[in-house]
Amino acid sequence: MLRAAEERDLETVRRWRNHPLVREASFTTHEILPAEHARWWAGVRDDPTRRVLIYGDDPPRGVVTFSGLGGFDRSASWGFYLDLAGLEQDGGLLRAWVGIERAALGHAFGVLGLLILHGEVLAANAAVRELHRRFGFTETSVYHREIDGVSREVVAIRLDREDAR
Repeated sequence: MLRAAEERDLETVRRWRNHPLVREASFTTHEILPAEHARWWAGVRDDPTRRVLIYGDDPPRGVVTFSGLGGFDRSASWGFYLDLAGLEQDGGLLRAWVGIERAALGHAFGVLGLLILHGEVLAANAAVRELHRRFGFTETSVYHREIDGVSREVVAIRLDREDAR
């Protein structure tokens, strides 16, 4: 269900990332232009501490990122987003939310051999917070972060391998 992202995926991933609802739930909300996206890709594609994975195959439906890999404590941070436009159109959005989280956790605790997975979610994003709780994540702290000049509440989450559901 997950495969390494390739050059051919870049424009698709950028289109997903620029969906208004994805931007609204992100820590950078401006439209990502091609040059900025290319710089991001150049920075992550060969970085051994990061992975960018595509969820789904025909057609691809989302992207999962891992960062901070290779540390002594076998922990990392992650994030994801989906092809909201395509999934809303074909009615597969709920199935994809659950599927991408399940695939990402399987990859994190299986293929990557992680013991701890960290993440962050905007406090106002109640649906994603509930999804994470259903998979066993705990909310470990709340802090404020400036996003587009506005202080927003952010919730830090954590899942230990033995608590994954």
